[in-house]
Amino acid sequence: MQNLPIEGYAAQLAEKHKKLTALLAPFGAPDIQVFDSPPQHYRMRAEFRVWHENDDLYHIMFDSHTRRRCRIDSFPVASRLINRMMQSLLPRLKTSEVLRRRLFQIDYLSTLSDKIIVSLLYHKTLDQTWLQAAQDLKADLQQQGFALELIGRASKQKLCLAQDFVDEVLTVNGKNYIYRQVENSFTQPNAAVNCKMLHWAQACTQGSQGDLLELYCGNGNFSIALAHNFRKVLATEIAKPSVAAAQFNIAANQIDNLQIIRMSAEEFTQAMNGVREFNRLRGIDLREYQCDTLLVDPPRAGLDADTLNMVSRYARILYISCNPHSLCDNLQTLCRTHRIEKAALFDQFPYTEHMESGVWLIRK
Repeated sequence: MQNLPIEGYAAQLAEKHKKLTALLAPFGAPDIQVFDSPPQHYRMRAEFRVWHENDDLYHIMFDSHTRRRCRIDSFPVASRLINRMMQSLLPRLKTSEVLRRRLFQIDYLSTLSDKIIVSLLYHKTLDQTWLQAAQDLKADLQQQGFALELIGRASKQKLCLAQDFVDEVLTVNGKNYIYRQVENSFTQPNAAVNCKMLHWAQACTQGSQGDLLELYCGNGNFSIALAHNFRKVLATEIAKPSVAAAQFNIAANQIDNLQIIRMSAEEFTQAMNGVREFNRLRGIDLREYQCDTLLVDPPRAGLDADTLNMVSRYARILYISCNPHSLCDNLQTLCRTHRIEKAALFDQFPYTEHMESGVWLIRK
């Protein structure tokens, strides 16, 4: 794969800044803070299809426009650790008929703490013979210095040779935070930009009064880093693996004022509005929380109407968005009651049209 056009990165980022500025202009947004990405080796996750050609096999990706197959021997988008693993893994797979046969995809999840998960995906049932070969492969790669977790996946099968997670360490404002990252669960793809995003969120909420409510908290990415800015934090997440990771992260970071509830944002809105009662809220007195600040990091579709109305009741709103268009749709409602105090562009995905953004809203 050709090296990235890093000489053009600044111009691409400037164009994103221009577009986001235009989108937020109708809402009276202040100057947008821009947080850039490393121009290469910024992505901590990568997924490749595997192409078999006679005795050879190699990583491929498909061009999103032409669907043309592209051979990938190196991938400067991905972390250096992923690139090293790619170079070490394939020669070993080629020599093992058990490991290479009907292998159709390889997923990588790496960390700044130099740990990596490799998932091998198959169109076949994985048996004891495969397990032994995989154990030998893992031992070989560990001898080469890789801190590796190896997983095999097939239809209705998931075989972990040890564990299906790695623990990341992110440094934010001079402090290290531990985050458990689970295979096949969402994690922020650009760790360097994630650190900048957390730093910006800390700055926005510094000196806050009362408590924080977070919807869509995932593995506690924001909750963990923001907990010291609040008396208490109440966070919701629906995915069980993410909730389990968040609970680990609370303990690992010695956070004593953060409570995670396994609920969707829509369910929590129903509970807050008295529409439904939930067993998952037993033992939690919502009246103990004085949540003046709310953080949302919703899916690309943005907030649904009921949740949007509930969100607008809070004095301060930190809205992280992976889709500036749905953000603007939601701002049509939120800016009736709030003003944008700060706005930011986080370049999670360089060389693409994708824009991650954040707005800090204060009640008028």
